[in-house]
Amino acid sequence: MLEVIVAAIAGYAFGAVWYMTLSKQWVEASGIQTDDAGKPQNASDPKPYIVAFLGALVVAGMMRHMFSMAGVDGAGKSLIAGLGLGLFVVAPWMINNVMFSDRSKSLIWMDGGYAVGGCTIIGLVLGVM
Repeated sequence: MLEVIVAAIAGYAFGAVWYMTLSKQWVEASGIQTDDAGKPQNASDPKPYIVAFLGALVVAGMMRHMFSMAGVDGAGKSLIAGLGLGLFVVAPWMINNVMFSDRSKSLIWMDGGYAVGGCTIIGLVLGVM
């Protein structure tokens, strides 16, 4: 269980760095409401951050289960498996959401990149631990 928690924290931390780096572009592309300083109006609401961490925890738990069932072990195999899950399972669903909601196509790269990177990092941590 510890490896799942650590992997979730790593994936969540990656998301924090990812979206802080792309914050201006993401706010513009997402069309989210902002205050006078240009920050999202819901920035002080803890719910999105809590849900994001719980999501990372669920993903890490399921990845650990899948890796165990498939015999995926070690840093290299787990990293590649995480990359594959992010790139070929999660990102396509996110692309569908962007396309059907007619949102900015740059969100495909921003949100899809987060999914791919997050799954890769979670996979790596699970493989190391």
